[in-house]
Amino acid sequence: MTSLLPSSDGATRRRSVLKTVAAGAALAPLAGTAALGTATARAAEAAPAFLHGVASGDPLPDGVLLWTRVTPTPDAAPGSGLGPDTDVSWEVAEDKGFTSVVSSGTATASAASDHTVKADVRGLRPATAYWFRFSAGGTVSAVGRTRTAPAHDERASGIRFGVVSCANWESGYFSAYRHLAARTDLDAVLHLGDYIYEYATGGYPEAKYVVRQHEPKHEITSLADYRTRHGRYKTDQDLQALHAAHPVVAIWDDHEFANDAWSGGAENHTPGTEGDWAARVAAAKQAYFEWMPVRPSVAGTTYRRLRFGSLADLHLLDLRSFRSEQVKVGSGKVDDPERTITGRAQLDWLKSGLAASDATWKLVGTSVMISPVAFGSLPAHLLEPLTELLGLPGGGLAVNVDQWDGYTDDRKELLNHLTQRNITNTVFLTGDIHMAWANDVPVTAATYPLSKSAATEFVVTSVTSDNIDDMLHVAPQTLSLAAAAAVKLANRHVKWVDMDSHGYGVLDITAQQSQMDYYVLSDKRRQDATASWTRSYRTLTGTQKVERVYQPVR
Repeated sequence: MTSLLPSSDGATRRRSVLKTVAAGAALAPLAGTAALGTATARAAEAAPAFLHGVASGDPLPDGVLLWTRVTPTPDAAPGSGLGPDTDVSWEVAEDKGFTSVVSSGTATASAASDHTVKADVRGLRPATAYWFRFSAGGTVSAVGRTRTAPAHDERASGIRFGVVSCANWESGYFSAYRHLAARTDLDAVLHLGDYIYEYATGGYPEAKYVVRQHEPKHEITSLADYRTRHGRYKTDQDLQALHAAHPVVAIWDDHEFANDAWSGGAENHTPGTEGDWAARVAAAKQAYFEWMPVRPSVAGTTYRRLRFGSLADLHLLDLRSFRSEQVKVGSGKVDDPERTITGRAQLDWLKSGLAASDATWKLVGTSVMISPVAFGSLPAHLLEPLTELLGLPGGGLAVNVDQWDGYTDDRKELLNHLTQRNITNTVFLTGDIHMAWANDVPVTAATYPLSKSAATEFVVTSVTSDNIDDMLHVAPQTLSLAAAAAVKLANRHVKWVDMDSHGYGVLDITAQQSQMDYYVLSDKRRQDATASWTRSYRTLTGTQKVERVYQPVR
């Protein structure tokens, strides 16, 4: 993917490739599930309208993917299958006032794609900020800002990413997104999964703890359902602000489909009453690619690779589409070499990509934790809510079988590959577990630190999804400090864990180090929640170990 630099006459700069989201057949309306709410319904009366914001994603040295959704008529709500074809124009400029437009084009939004539009724009300059907007029928969208990646061989002085995961609409407000949107120093935001949740209203958390209700209110299973849920999420002003401020690089985890999903089903899927799993997954993936600023790759999955100059290669994984079913805790089958979390093709792709990389840092976006963790040493009053949080049966939880701990042969093969090929500076970036962690990733946990660390791992906590204090309904840090101490004692490669807070991370990368600064929210149930720095950990180049530092990079 060689950068296309602008020619002197500007012709190359204006070259672009337009990709409009394609869908299957248009759907019949789903009664009672497509309401936008009173405020957005009033806004839609002046159709066409851009009610769901604008977004960009997957930055390249010469381009970026742009996204929006147009509401052509008031009845053309997400998932409705209604509304006429509508021409949507887009512009990319070097300035916010659009006096220097460098690329433009037109696409047709239709009910077949839920009136979403994507433009895969090329011919831009590397490491450059651009502004973009859409228009339809005389209506102009909000203005978004994006940024291209450094040239592939550029020795960038630094790269900085916001890092988030696990945003349950009903559990609170998306203040973490607002605080990241306000930063002007980010190259992109990494979303490591659980961008949406599939549950019915009151299913998680309990109805009495719901802050705001899902739409649709039932559990989502059909294409119309998933489209409506995505549309509901993108009415959130903080989420819109995030997408308008920074390009987003996203992968999915399980809740974009159903809890604890695997290649043939999910814990939260009942074939007899909720239909065929393959049909549900196809619907969920179609809605995801319609509504997210993500380029589909490898037969409709999210595993792909982005490069940020010679400083970092970012390998993004899909750990749901190809994995074997989770085994029962204590079954002894976690070590079965026939079981996989990545699938053979994806693991080979990852290994070859890591071996071939000449970047200083090899970043791996993984939706579930790769570091081994045993929880069995926790006291019963903490083990019970932790078991519930992880969605596992009780009775003495030892490992979380939904993580790489449930697929140890794949992990062993990958970590041995890193050590045998002398691949250094591999950093796993992880979400899913609703806690913040800083870990060494040992080849053999039982003998660590006498054995090698093959990599390091930074895990970010949830934006809103429940963690220990939420499940126990106690003040943060009331009980979890003792639990964290017990986890660290039993797992010597774990350097820090915060089981209570909600928030986000900021990853700063230079040639010398990768540092994760952890930020926590004052109260996820308040729209005006503040954010404050809490901890920082870094990996110095060549060490494969994390160490604490006592101030954030910025």
